[in-house]
Amino acid sequence: MLTQAGLFLLDALLGFMTIALLLRFYMQAFRVSFRNQVGAFIVQLTNWLVMPLRKVLPGLFGLDLASLLPAYLLQVVLLLAVFSLRGGIESLPLETLLGPLLWQSVLATLRLSIYLLIGALFLQAILSWVSPYSPLAQPIAQLTRPFLHPIQRIVPPIAAIDLSPLIAILLAQLVLMFL
Repeated sequence: MLTQAGLFLLDALLGFMTIALLLRFYMQAFRVSFRNQVGAFIVQLTNWLVMPLRKVLPGLFGLDLASLLPAYLLQVVLLLAVFSLRGGIESLPLETLLGPLLWQSVLATLRLSIYLLIGALFLQAILSWVSPYSPLAQPIAQLTRPFLHPIQRIVPPIAAIDLSPLIAILLAQLVLMFL
């Protein structure tokens, strides 16, 4: 029981931090403005980890690796903790575990990225109904635009209703099935 509670807390903390780092990564990759409440929160929450890494880890093709690498490493730590607390470390040597552990961490990071996209799409849909001029509407629209624009070119609005968020969520869930 205590192990489960510890794993729950560890998963919640590391998952939250991973989501924040991934959000920072995607906001920079998609050129979303950080001059809003979400951007300021994400920067203040992750600066302690990202800024020192930027000194030793440069960006690559405009991608902020100093935000992506810690998100991945947090997933490595989480999976290692889950595996060790469930008693799996003693049974196999570390060399045998390292490959699958690193691969599972890549998959976990991709899954969290897709969950982040689905959450942003839901939030964008809700804000468009409830408060379309909310200060959060613009950054979320900028974040989801690269995913919605290709779908909008194929599926135009039907009776002024945009179905692209629904299609994007269905496609994201389909990708999750394979991960």
